[in-house]
Amino acid sequence: QVQLVESGGGLVQAGGSLRLSCAASKGTFSGYVMAWFQQAPGKEREFVAAISRSGSSTYYADSVKGRFTISRDNAKNAMYLQMNSLKPEDTAVYYCAAGLVVFTTPYIDASGRYDYWGQGTQVTVSS
Repeated sequence: QVQLVESGGGLVQAGGSLRLSCAASKGTFSGYVMAWFQQAPGKEREFVAAISRSGSSTYYADSVKGRFTISRDNAKNAMYLQMNSLKPEDTAVYYCAAGLVVFTTPYIDASGRYDYWGQGTQVTVSS
């Protein structure tokens, strides 16, 4: 079983940057596909980005492509989300997730495919 803890959220102005971190404990971190999801108030949880077990492949939602970068460090059992050019519509709680997922769509962008979740970290982008 993997335990996940997110950090790095906060309040930032539009156009600014934030870097989210997800620390994993227990389990074999490198054995999991990792992903970030976001959930805004009153909305469904939505896919943001995913990264393969080795870190060699990534996949992004169209809304964040070119602005966000997902990465992982298997030696440190950690995953990151660098968020640049932030927009007010990026405001949400961001969750990291781990799953024994085949790294291909439509599987990697489906929240139901992930087995373990963090508690979330709030990101607020002011206009």
